[in-house]
Amino acid sequence: MSLEELDELYREVILDHYRNPRNNVKLADPDLSAVGYNPFCGDEVTITAKLDKDARIQAVGFRGQGCSISQSSASMMTELLKGHTIEEAEALVAVFKQMMLGKEMEEAQRLELGELEALEGVRQYPIRIKCALLAWSALLDSIKEYRAAHRAS
Repeated sequence: MSLEELDELYREVILDHYRNPRNNVKLADPDLSAVGYNPFCGDEVTITAKLDKDARIQAVGFRGQGCSISQSSASMMTELLKGHTIEEAEALVAVFKQMMLGKEMEEAQRLELGELEALEGVRQYPIRIKCALLAWSALLDSIKEYRAAHRAS
């Protein structure tokens, strides 16, 4: 597959998730919940998730408004997270950030990201990296809040 064909495929993946977002729902009574806001462009996303007794993500959703990059990233993220523990989710956030910042990655890490690799080209536009990371940052915030609440109880 040529580089041009790959770029077109990635563009189609991003637009598909933007036009037909997966898990585009705000879950009732979530265990994890946080809002992310990008003041540079006005993108906003709310992440909600329900955990099982082992802190494994059973259901995850997002609601938001913004550019195709922020919304498709949130959609792809929610698909990837189901079934993972919050520790595994944190590791996936780190891998995604590595990719978005152009850091060295192992092939196994790339494979973990699946369709999210379509967003790699965004890093050519530094101002848009924050758009791609918005949902991921909100996810980390929700995990921190969850841990703080459960340490206090």
